Amino acid sequence: MAVHLEPATKVSKKLKEMLNDAIAREIAVSIQYMWQHVQVIGVKGIAVQDQFKQTAITEMKHAESIAERLWYLDGTPTTKPALIQVGESLKEFLKLDVKAEVEAIHLYKKIIKQAQKESDVTTAFLFKKILEDEEAHHDLFTTMFEEV
Repeated sequence: MAVHLEPATKVSKKLKEMLNDAIAREIAVSIQYMWQHVQVIGVKGIAVQDQFKQTAITEMKHAESIAERLWYLDGTPTTKPALIQVGESLKEFLKLDVKAEVEAIHLYKKIIKQAQKESDVTTAFLFKKILEDEEAHHDLFTTMFEEV
C-alpha cells in the first residue's frame, strides 16, 4: 500500500500567500524589536528594554508556528522579512511598534476569516491564539508610548 504524501487539509494559493505574508511580518518585527532592545538608551529605555527582547522572542515563535503550518499545507515558508523599521529614539520605536501590531492584527483577522471560509479549522485556531498575543503586544506598546 502506497503512502499518501499530500496534507489532509487543502487550502488555496491565496491562503498560503497570506501565511507567507504573516511569516515575513513576524520575522521583520522580531528583528525590529530585538534591535530596539539592543539600541534603546536612557533611563526610560533601560526600564523597558526587556519588554522589547521578550516580544521579539514571542514574534519569532509565531514565525516558526506559521512556517510549520504552511509547510504542512504543502507551502514553502519565506525567508525574507517584510520591511524592518527600527527607529532612532524610544518614542519612535514605540510609534513604529504600535503601527506594526495594528497591521498584524488586521492581517491576522483576515487570515482567520479566509481559513474559516476554506474550512481550515487548524489555521484559524492557530491565528486566534497568535492574535491574542498581538493584541497584548499592541496594548503593551500603546501603554509604553503613553509613558514616554
